Amino acid sequence: QVHVVESGGGLVQAGDSLRLSCTASGRTFSGYVMGWFRQAPGKEREFVAAISWSGGSKYYADSVKGRFTISRDNAKNTVYLQMNSLKPEDTAVYYCAAGDPTRADKIGVGVEGSDLYAYWGQGTQVTVSS
Repeated sequence: QVHVVESGGGLVQAGDSLRLSCTASGRTFSGYVMGWFRQAPGKEREFVAAISWSGGSKYYADSVKGRFTISRDNAKNTVYLQMNSLKPEDTAVYYCAAGDPTRADKIGVGVEGSDLYAYWGQGTQVTVSS
């Protein structure tokens, strides 16, 4: 059984930093892209960042570029999201997901598309106060 578990969320003040972690288990994720998405109250889930299996390709939403950094440790099946200079608008539940990039052409989505990701965590709450 596949498990994707996020951790590291919390309540912080604007300008602070947080590091989210996500550990996947239950199957091999060799070749998989790992992504972070978030959903704020009353809003649709949105793409935040993604990283290729090798870590050589990283993708970011415009709203987090320069502030967030995604990384992964394949030996630990873990992906991280370092979030700096947090803003109140970053408040959301953050979800980690694993996806097979070879499906991208078949389903017509890129790494920013949630449909690419078959495995999702339950989410971790990040709240940024002003």
